[in-house]
Amino acid sequence: MSSDLTVLAQLGLTAPIIQAPMAGVATPQMAAAVSKAGGLGSLGIGASTVAAARDLIRQTRMLTDRPFNANVFCHHRAIRNTEKETAWLNLVKPEFERFAASPPKELSEVYKSFLDGDAMFDMLLEERPAVVSFHFGLPTPSQIKTFKDRNILMLATATNLQEARQAAAIGIDAVVAQGWEAGGHRGCFDENAEDDQLGTFALTRILVQELDIPVIAAGGIMDGAGIRAALNLGAVAAQLGTAFIATDESAAPAAYREALAGESAHHTCMVRVISGRPARCLANRFTQWSKNIPDASVPDYPVTYDAGKALNAAATHRGDTGYGAHWAGQGAPLSRAMSATQLVHHLITEIQTD
Repeated sequence: MSSDLTVLAQLGLTAPIIQAPMAGVATPQMAAAVSKAGGLGSLGIGASTVAAARDLIRQTRMLTDRPFNANVFCHHRAIRNTEKETAWLNLVKPEFERFAASPPKELSEVYKSFLDGDAMFDMLLEERPAVVSFHFGLPTPSQIKTFKDRNILMLATATNLQEARQAAAIGIDAVVAQGWEAGGHRGCFDENAEDDQLGTFALTRILVQELDIPVIAAGGIMDGAGIRAALNLGAVAAQLGTAFIATDESAAPAAYREALAGESAHHTCMVRVISGRPARCLANRFTQWSKNIPDASVPDYPVTYDAGKALNAAATHRGDTGYGAHWAGQGAPLSRAMSATQLVHHLITEIQTD
């Protein structure tokens, strides 16, 4: 067990708050605001090209001289199966036809993994954000060593003890304990392995007891009371994502914000059909359609996302926003709309309130 607070001390954080690196939602303005308020802001660059990721990092650096986190995806490459992918396109075709559209003729791998070539790695070495974090897996031992040599602190998501032990063994500085409640993509290393679906607090406590590196709690935490509970379980900080979706600096579109503030927030669903990996989403037309779709029929991540994005675009063009990837955790009903700076200040006050 470790009560080591060096993660906070090394970064000079004054609040045990990490803004989750939500690709497509987090912005340089959000990350900078959180960092300037005493927490750790984050950028989700896993879905970005190298050039776009570099630009996001540089934009953030222009807004703050405080440390911030750049998050990448370490997923394995999709195993392509033409028969399965064709069957999937045929399955979703009627949904496209609702909007006088057709699915793509074939699917493509829309995102590259951090492990697929050195371009993103080299860019991060050049730009040197204070923190780099990993989702869906781990970097190579040589990459870990190089990051350490550059004094870049490393975080990695784990959904169970086995993944957390792998992260600790390879040299990760702190592990993010992602509970089943968390919004967005499960960070599991193998999305097809049996998932014990551990809740945030159970997972956090297990990892605190079993690891010698700091643990950061993530999933369903929306306010100071939740952060304080995580700290009481031994976490050194809490990572919040859904809490920041409704902030002024968020890139979430109006329909996403409206869904978050509505009844859908009370009915989040863990689905594969949007991207090919398990991910928690606000209830919508797409999640309702998915209820009768077996996981085994869904092509690999991120290939499935190609169809999901196209379907959302077709529906949105016709005024239907019910097919969006509106990721959110089970704490969604506790969302508050305000600036990111105000939210961090509220969270700090709530943490300190008995």
